[in-house]
Amino acid sequence: MFLIAPAMEAPLVAHLNQPVKPIKTWLGNASWYGPGFHGRKTANGEIFDTEALTAAHPNLPFGSMVRVVNTRTGKFELVRINDRVPIKKDAKLMYPIVSPENRLIHSGVSQVRLETHALPEKH
Repeated sequence: MFLIAPAMEAPLVAHLNQPVKPIKTWLGNASWYGPGFHGRKTANGEIFDTEALTAAHPNLPFGSMVRVVNTRTGKFELVRINDRVPIKKDAKLMYPIVSPENRLIHSGVSQVRLETHALPEKH
């Protein structure tokens, strides 16, 4: 038996030789949060997973995709906003530690460049 699906749009394809222009870029401080929050609910209701590439931001819409670039090392990760960080914190972005070898921030607060690449659709 075969199932025929209706036509679907092809996913966005990124080509390495064609840089993707972000919607917005700015500098800010980032910090990490992790093991103590694993399994708790995030601000959007998801269960926090220290292995997921997600982050907290004071006001970006949930579901926003943000490229976080460590300005000192050039390392970067693409994260999805699913939580909130208190406005009074020094950090503008907080994200979980994925693994020690992949960390953008090794301790405390680091300066990062934030690049918004996608915003969720409005309903």
